[in-house]
Amino acid sequence: MKKLALVVLLSLELAVCGCGTSGLNNNNTNTEATGSWEAQLTGGTEQASLLNFVTTFNVTNSGPLNITGFGFFNNGACFATGTNAENESGTADFTTSSTNAVTGTLSMTITSSTTGAVLALSGNLTGTSNGNTTTTGTLSNGIVVGTWTLNPGSGSSNCTGQLTGPFIMCQGKSTCSTTATASARKKP
Repeated sequence: MKKLALVVLLSLELAVCGCGTSGLNNNNTNTEATGSWEAQLTGGTEQASLLNFVTTFNVTNSGPLNITGFGFFNNGACFATGTNAENESGTADFTTSSTNAVTGTLSMTITSSTTGAVLALSGNLTGTSNGNTTTTGTLSNGIVVGTWTLNPGSGSSNCTGQLTGPFIMCQGKSTCSTTATASARKKP
């Protein structure tokens, strides 16, 4: 009987200790990506080679990009000019390691509201975070490298050229060198 009581007490203690540790070992580091990003599309020719842009957004870990600014350096014949001439959307999915290395993916789609052209970018994101398991860090040195494609739409017969190629998107001016500078216009 003593052995049975000892086994029951030991089982009860293990059950109570097991329940008490639930949720205490949260080793996830949250990281927020924010600020201005510049994208350089390479490999395109003719009008499709003019679509480098700057954008401003924020996102934490994963989900849709909250895009607050966007502007082409030179949109060429593929996209119209002016406020609200295009609609932008995107998603990110990244994680932060215990050494604050950030890895994941980022995709964006820019759709012309006048020509119907659709520019889609998808790539791998890397960077570093200054967060820890109790604070949300800020992404720095963020770089996205991937592939872009352009569907010229039916509204512009002048949107021509090679419609796919590689791209690099960099967080801030100091991360990558760009051939031009522009500021993203604020979304209304």
